[in-house]
Amino acid sequence: MAGLTLNAAQREAVESIDGPCLVLAGAGSGKTRVITEKIVKLCRGSGLPPSRICALTFTNKAAAEMRERAAKALPPETAAALWISTFHSLGLEILRLEHRHLGLNRNFSLFDEQDCRKALRDILRSDFADLLRDSAENEILDQAQSAVSLWKGRLLAPDEIPGRDSVYGEIYAAYQQYLQACSAVDFDDLIFLTTRALQRSPQLKERWEQCFYYVLVDEYQDTNETQYQLLKLLTAKYRRFTVVGDDDQSIYSWRGARPENIKTLAADFPDLKVIKLEQNYRSSKRILHCANALIANNPHLFAKTLYSELPEGEKIEVMECRDEENEAEIAVSIIKGLRFSKRLPWHDFAILYRSNFQSRYFEKLLLQSEIPCRVSGGTGFFAQSEVKDIMAWCRLLANPQDDSALLRIINVPRRGIGTDTLQKLTETARLAHQSLFDCAMSGALNQKLAAQQRQALGDFIILTTRLRTFILSKKDLQLAQQLPDLIGYSAYLSGPRVSKAQVEFRMGNVRQICSWIGEIIKGRRGEPPQSFAKAVEKLGLRELMERRGTEGEEEDAVQLMTLHASKGLEFPVVILAGMEENLLPHRSCEEEGGSDEEERRLAYVGITRAQRRLFITLCKTRRQRGELSLPKPSRFLAELPQEELILHKAGEKLSLKISREEHLKNFDTALADIHSLLS
Repeated sequence: MAGLTLNAAQREAVESIDGPCLVLAGAGSGKTRVITEKIVKLCRGSGLPPSRICALTFTNKAAAEMRERAAKALPPETAAALWISTFHSLGLEILRLEHRHLGLNRNFSLFDEQDCRKALRDILRSDFADLLRDSAENEILDQAQSAVSLWKGRLLAPDEIPGRDSVYGEIYAAYQQYLQACSAVDFDDLIFLTTRALQRSPQLKERWEQCFYYVLVDEYQDTNETQYQLLKLLTAKYRRFTVVGDDDQSIYSWRGARPENIKTLAADFPDLKVIKLEQNYRSSKRILHCANALIANNPHLFAKTLYSELPEGEKIEVMECRDEENEAEIAVSIIKGLRFSKRLPWHDFAILYRSNFQSRYFEKLLLQSEIPCRVSGGTGFFAQSEVKDIMAWCRLLANPQDDSALLRIINVPRRGIGTDTLQKLTETARLAHQSLFDCAMSGALNQKLAAQQRQALGDFIILTTRLRTFILSKKDLQLAQQLPDLIGYSAYLSGPRVSKAQVEFRMGNVRQICSWIGEIIKGRRGEPPQSFAKAVEKLGLRELMERRGTEGEEEDAVQLMTLHASKGLEFPVVILAGMEENLLPHRSCEEEGGSDEEERRLAYVGITRAQRRLFITLCKTRRQRGELSLPKPSRFLAELPQEELILHKAGEKLSLKISREEHLKNFDTALADIHSLLS
């Protein structure tokens, strides 16, 4: 945020400490600074002991940032005494201190997601087998896990579940009994059990409502019913709190968040003071104009309009693309052109999208163009199962002693090597201090296997040995080019429920990996030729760097992420991809009979991530779930002020503006790169 002086609204928010206060903080309006300044004021100007001040947020990262900012402004002992944490950390602390009131052992366990899923799976298999008879187990598990989490977020116990949900209510009851028997709680219980205990025990409620004289809550629009009730309980005595949020950025209803908690707060606290932070310090005026026009189509209890004192900025460029591949080509060319003309680092660029599957074409082309990129959330290119399969095959052929690679592909494609064979193989190898591959060829193992098991394992060894002869006879490039065909991978991907389009897409990823290995083997861009093993090692290093990429601005890489993941971040250049019906807004808002209000908020979040330049893309054709569709432009495009948009139709040539001051020596090269956008 520019400067160190608070604006009038920010100053009012900081100084309002005598009652309930709601700060409606628009995108980029400096809310984190307001919260920090308010904590400092409470410590310095009110005479409050810092241990009586509680600041709550939703992520460990946000809590750590708040603590760090407070530590810079306050003496170390004062900052250390503040209670700054996530809602869940506070709940855990209360449960630890009050475990006897909940029938928990002192050292109760906290189940992670895998623990919870295993417990639910065991319950389904033992007590609800009929439910699995006609449905896939994972699908039922997902539904049960989601239902239980949402009910806890609504502060509903198993005996309070509506009758129409009776089966899942029974699963919920059995699940809670299982947790109690294990003296364990899950993540949702940290707030659910805490809130229920405070509601039911006047003694507990009195103890904890006296604990904090002042409470601050960040991202208030993301609170669910349980979190709101906990806030009411903690502030019941002194009624002094500040909640900071933005109903226009409430995008988590699928996990129980209730933007209507802003309305509930106003009803429960008639003396609520509402302060609006409307000055945006992030985006150009044109970007804000578009954001305001879009979000004005949603109903608001408290209306606000963002404004900026930053320059007008460039118009928003809307690109119609032929298909997803063309969309990726356009995005990569925009990034190349602006990096060259504006001398921007890679991390100044972000590609945002509604669904994780959209990232694949962008990531593939960025990697192919040797542009560093980082996929936040979702599944990166190297994490795709088909890519991991081929990389494992390559690693094993380059180094037969690579046990982890062998275990991944010993049954890829399927060849009937079952669990019993693998158990005997791994146990024999361990006792003999051998690699799995060496053990598989030993006579000691053969004696332990049945004839059918020996045949299946023998076929794998023969295939692997035959493939390694390519390396031994210096046919490295041939191996890279033919590997998928030699192992029958395309047939392996195919199946009765798999469409031809899905197989072709996944085989495209496989061919890309093999192509990269081949390029490294041949030598590229002046690099010397490499052996198959060295090429696999080099590509494996790229994979490792992708998986171990550092966070945020420390890594100079183009950022790829969903709109949900982008909340709270900002980038000089944003490419908002897939502005189409059934993508943004997502088809779920129509299928489930809901409104498009949250989807509009998602689009609003995407637009307001952009600081200087915003590009929007949409496709004329797109493949989803292996099927070709002809998507319509998103209804949200029509809600943007048309005078702020420049539309580029599919097939048109496109050039980006480059000022005379930015004219570079090899301008012709840059312009040619930019002109390739829609060629």
